[in-house]
Amino acid sequence: MKPCHALCLIPLLGLSGPSEAQPLDREQVLDGAEERIERHRMSDAVVEVVDAEGEPVAGAQVRVRMTRHQFLFGCNLFAWDAQPNAADQQTYRERFADLLNYATLPFYWWSYDKEPRYERIAAMAQWCGERGIATKGHPLVWNYAAPPWLPEDTDTILALSDARVVDCVERFRGTIDRWDVVNEATDPFRFENPMTDAWRAAGRVEYTKHAFELARQASPTATLLINDYRRGEEYAQLCDELRDEDGELLYDAIGIQSHQHWGVIPPEDVWAVCERFAGFGVPLHWTENTIVSGTQADDEWSGSTPEGEARQADQVETFYTIIFSHPANVALTWWDLSDRHAWMGAPSGLLREDLTPKPAYDRLMELIKGEWWTEEDLTTAADGTASFRGFHGEYTITAVVDGEEYAVDAALIPGEEPSLQIVLR
Repeated sequence: MKPCHALCLIPLLGLSGPSEAQPLDREQVLDGAEERIERHRMSDAVVEVVDAEGEPVAGAQVRVRMTRHQFLFGCNLFAWDAQPNAADQQTYRERFADLLNYATLPFYWWSYDKEPRYERIAAMAQWCGERGIATKGHPLVWNYAAPPWLPEDTDTILALSDARVVDCVERFRGTIDRWDVVNEATDPFRFENPMTDAWRAAGRVEYTKHAFELARQASPTATLLINDYRRGEEYAQLCDELRDEDGELLYDAIGIQSHQHWGVIPPEDVWAVCERFAGFGVPLHWTENTIVSGTQADDEWSGSTPEGEARQADQVETFYTIIFSHPANVALTWWDLSDRHAWMGAPSGLLREDLTPKPAYDRLMELIKGEWWTEEDLTTAADGTASFRGFHGEYTITAVVDGEEYAVDAALIPGEEPSLQIVLR
C-alpha cells in the first residue's frame, strides 16, 4: 500500500445553547429517533482522487471504512485484571475492546494507601491507549467512604484531598484527560464519615467549586465533569451554581447516572433529562447506566434468566437509541460489563457470569458496529469524486487504481461537508 497526502479540515460545531423545544411524548421520542440520529450523527463527505499532476482519476475504486466512533460508547473497566484465570482475562478484555471505545478507570480514594501506587491504573490506561480506547478517571472527590488512615482534623483532610486532586490530574495528564471531578455533590451528607465532616465544614458548593478550580489548574485542557445520580432540579441548581467569578461554568460536561435496577426510565423522561441539562450548553455524558436481566426478591437478586435477558436487550436498545439520538449527548457508559462483578450483585452486565454475551451485548454490537457504522465501496465519477454519508468518527479511506492502493486516515465530525483528496504518488 502506497502513502498519499490528504487534506481534511472539518470544523467542530458547538451546541446551540439552552433548548427551547417543547417536551416530546413517548411516541414522538421513539418514532423520531431514527431521523434524529441521521441528522445529528452523520455528515456528507466527498472523496476526490487525483493523480500526481492534480488531474482527476475516474473509475478509481474507493473503500470507506470506519475505524472508531466519535461518540463514546463505554463501560467501567474495573474488572480488567480481576478475572480468575488467564483465559477469562483474555475473554473479558476482548469483549470490551470489540464493542467499546471508552473506559472509566477507578480512582476511589479509600481504596488507595496513604502513599498511593498507581501502577495498575497506568497499565490499564496503556492497554486502552494501544487499542484506541479513550479513558476517564472516576472520581477525584467523593465521600461514599473515607480512607481509614485519614486524621480527624478536617483542615488536614481537606488539604490531603486537594493534594490528591492535583496529583492525579497532573500525574496522568496526556494519558487520562477526562475526570469525574466531584461525584454526587447534590447530597453528600447522607454518608457519615470523616470525609463528610470535612466537606460539611468547607461547604457543599464551595468545596465542589474548589475541586474544579484545582483540577483546571492541574490540566487546563482536560475535560472536567460534574457527576450525579439525581437528574432533577436539585442537580440543575448545582450545575448552575458551579461558576467562577465571571459567571463561567467551572466544568466542561455534565455527567448523568441512570442505574435502572428497579425499572427502566420511560423514554419521554429520558428525553426530558437530556433537554433539561442540554440547556447548560455543554456536552452530556451518561456516566453510569444499568438495566437488569433478572429480578429482586427479599433484597436478593436472582440470576440472569432467558426472559429477563430478552427484556433487557429490548430495553437497552431503546435506551441507547434515545441517548444517541439527542445531539447534546456525547458519551454513554455501562456499569458493569459482566454479571460477575456487577454493582449490588445484580444481573446488570452485558455479559453473563461466565462472560458469554447476553442478547443485550449482541444487540449493541449490531447497533454500534452495524446499523450505526459506515462501510462503503464506491467508484469515482468522471471528475474523480465519490460521495458518501457517514457516521461521525475516524476512517481509513483507500483508493485502488491499477492494482495499487493509496490510503489515508480521515475524520468525519459535525460541520461543513468535507472534501477529502487522495493524491496518487
